[in-house]
Amino acid sequence: MKKIVAFTVVAGALILPLSQNTLADDIKVGMSTALSGPAQALGTNVRLGVESYFNKINTQGGIKGNKIKLFALDDGYEPAKAGSNMRTLIDQNKVVSIIGNVGTPTAIVTVPIANEKKVPLVGAFTGAGVLRQSPPDRYIINYRASYAEETASMVEGLLKKGIKPEEIAFFTQNDGYGDAGYKGAISALKKQGVKHADKLAHGRYTRNTLNVEDGLSTLLDADVEPKAIIMVGAYAPCAKFIKLAKEDLPEAVFLNVSFVGSVALKNALGKDAEGVIITQVVPHFESDLPAVKSYREDVKKFDADASFGFASLEGYLAAKIYVEGLQKVKGDITPDNIVTGLESISNSDIGIGTLVSYDLEDHQASHKVWPTIIKDGAFQSLSWDSLNLK
Repeated sequence: MKKIVAFTVVAGALILPLSQNTLADDIKVGMSTALSGPAQALGTNVRLGVESYFNKINTQGGIKGNKIKLFALDDGYEPAKAGSNMRTLIDQNKVVSIIGNVGTPTAIVTVPIANEKKVPLVGAFTGAGVLRQSPPDRYIINYRASYAEETASMVEGLLKKGIKPEEIAFFTQNDGYGDAGYKGAISALKKQGVKHADKLAHGRYTRNTLNVEDGLSTLLDADVEPKAIIMVGAYAPCAKFIKLAKEDLPEAVFLNVSFVGSVALKNALGKDAEGVIITQVVPHFESDLPAVKSYREDVKKFDADASFGFASLEGYLAAKIYVEGLQKVKGDITPDNIVTGLESISNSDIGIGTLVSYDLEDHQASHKVWPTIIKDGAFQSLSWDSLNLK
């Protein structure tokens, strides 16, 4: 099957178009994401989800007869490359939108460019506050719940189960991504009446490294032994941290936000994955919800060898919402008209069990968090009330 991706840069190599039968009126959409490096499992899977839905729409005739053409460039989860990619996509490839970019450090660079160039950045794979201004930036359109909403869910669930505030610790990436999740959790703790939440043990590590030992030492040196560790990082360092931490903290529960890369984390942990919690911003990829069933069918049609997961499902749903916005465009398909089309989506049932909406004051489609836990090598939906703490 021919894929619809136009140009993809992987580890610096330019791959020529997979399909030459393009139309002058193709709807050109860009993506700058991690297709190499330690976060590549996220980038490749988000791209898979986006491509799968675009492929579905194109085989049905496209948007008003125009095919959607995706230009995906590799940034390796590095801000400088992401910024360069954004300008290439907008200035040279003449895309009308950017979709599915991965990461907070990269978003810190790409959000200002999207605003400067007045080209919508849609469905970025990050829950950071830089994409969630109040009132919202006109050209930043989110799908997912924020990291603050994910970590607030964790805090509320842990406190309800009897974990004391001082028994909660943090392990985060030392950048804007880690900051976003950490600050969200601290805010949630303060709302629960915890006065000195920012004094809780907090270990950190450097982005794109596996140097987790110093961060672990910080937690092991805490005055109170942690019983719950909220983690805001990538799957490789988080997996190493969990394996090492379990040697000294065998009864602690480890909680990760969705960006960690759930499937990659589970695979990296092996037997140590048991009991690890990950909050999700999409339903379980094996659920019977209409959109999820369509996702599995469309992914297999696009790539028969592909595996299912939360990241590709998120890319698929972001693309589905984006297409709904395109279908609502009145007049020419321009960046500004696309934003207006997206803002007109109201209480739309996209098949995930919760309605999605945008308006002038809210550029985030979903605020729902789906907690999961790894048991017997598989992801299971988690109710905080049923959490069994040792």
